[in-house]
Amino acid sequence: MAITVGLIALGLMWELWLAPTGRGTLAIKVLPLAFALSGLSKCRMPTYRWLSLVLWLYFAEGVVRASTERGTSAVLAGLEMILSLTLFLACVVHVRTRLRGARIAAT
Repeated sequence: MAITVGLIALGLMWELWLAPTGRGTLAIKVLPLAFALSGLSKCRMPTYRWLSLVLWLYFAEGVVRASTERGTSAVLAGLEMILSLTLFLACVVHVRTRLRGARIAAT
């Protein structure tokens, strides 16, 4: 959950203070992550599943912006890529562990 909060904080700081694009309207991109916080805190499996799919949008944004922008934005884009990949891997490990545990309990 800490990585999710970090990705939210990065998105907000990036779009509102550090390297804003336009009037900060891209800060809305963190809403899916904010909605996921409730499900993550309750360890809901569907939240982990859909979040692992949504995270590829953040990774893709990081790749595009790291390759097209310079300076602070490029560094922030690299950080976004790292955080989104780390959170994706954490979601995958969590889902696989829970499914493996359910199979063992069923036998």
